[in-house]
Formats: sequence, structure tokens, C-alpha cells
Amino acid sequence: MSYEKVSQAQIITVGAKQTVKALLNNEVREIVIAEDADTEITSIVIQTAEEKQVPITIVSSMKELGKISGIEVGAAAVAIIK
Repeated sequence: MSYEKVSQAQIITVGAKQTVKALLNNEVREIVIAEDADTEITSIVIQTAEEKQVPITIVSSMKELGKISGIEVGAAAVAIIK
């Protein structure tokens, strides 16, 4: 279901750094985090999302999240833009 949200979103940012940047700019409607991603990478995304009170959805696979996002490598985090 959450992969569906990403595939249907008109504008997304892919990757932890870009996701945090979008969060800090108050551009994000929802965050999707891959459960199998390194917690060192995702912890700052989760912390920033919680501070900004943005909903967080967890999916199982970085590989699948990357594929749905249109990239050929895994993605730890994706931001669905407002």
C-alpha cells in the first residue's frame, strides 16, 4: 500500500539528504522509510519528520522503494511533496 502512495505521488524526493532538506523547507506531506535501511541514515530523517509532525510510513525494502521511485538503486527514504 505504501509503495502505491509513492508511485501515485506527483512530486517526490529520493534519498535521506534530499528528504531532510525538503522536511526543513516544510515541503513534505509524508515520509516513507525502508525498514532494511541503515538506522544511521534513517534516524535523522525520522527525527526531523517527528519534529515537523510529518507522518512516517515504514516499508520493507530499500530495493523496492528505489524501484518505485524510479531509480536503479535502493532508497532509504522518500518524501512525498505537498
